Amino acid sequence: MIFLRKITLGLTLLLLWSHLAALESDRKQALEVNADATEGTLGDGKAVLYGNVVIRQGSLLVKADVAEVEKVEGRVRSVVLTGKPVHLEQEIEEQGLVQAEALKIEYEVATGMITLTGAATVNHPQYHVSGEMLKYDLNLQHFQGNGGDGNGRIRIELAPEVVPDINTVPNPQETQSQGANQ
Repeated sequence: MIFLRKITLGLTLLLLWSHLAALESDRKQALEVNADATEGTLGDGKAVLYGNVVIRQGSLLVKADVAEVEKVEGRVRSVVLTGKPVHLEQEIEEQGLVQAEALKIEYEVATGMITLTGAATVNHPQYHVSGEMLKYDLNLQHFQGNGGDGNGRIRIELAPEVVPDINTVPNPQETQSQGANQ
């Protein structure tokens, strides 16, 4: 069970690239991991979950064909998820649902690097990013990507910023004249 909790910690961190914390309540929920088969070690080394891998903890949902977890000296070193595609989603505090998909998602714990490759997309309530390769550095909160959309380019779509309607903002001169008339 401790091993599975460490797997979930790594998978949960994959969703932190939205720059915001996941729901606090998710970390308090039971972890449920299902797969058709598993092979490997619960100690140092590699453990692999095969076939219809589904991981749930609160609003966190991970679906993959294969999940590989490598541990060294009792700590998770890396998590590699593969699928057609891998699907990750989680509610983010005060932001909504963040979803990510790619053919392969790699998380290197020591460096804090998350790499999505193969038809990678991230849908956040405030933006949508797609490309052949998307990388996010958890430590620096730095994002980079390349390729995709059929012409070798990355695509970023940002939600429009909410700008107050000019007609609803009080004119300072009108406010002063109304106060003088009273």
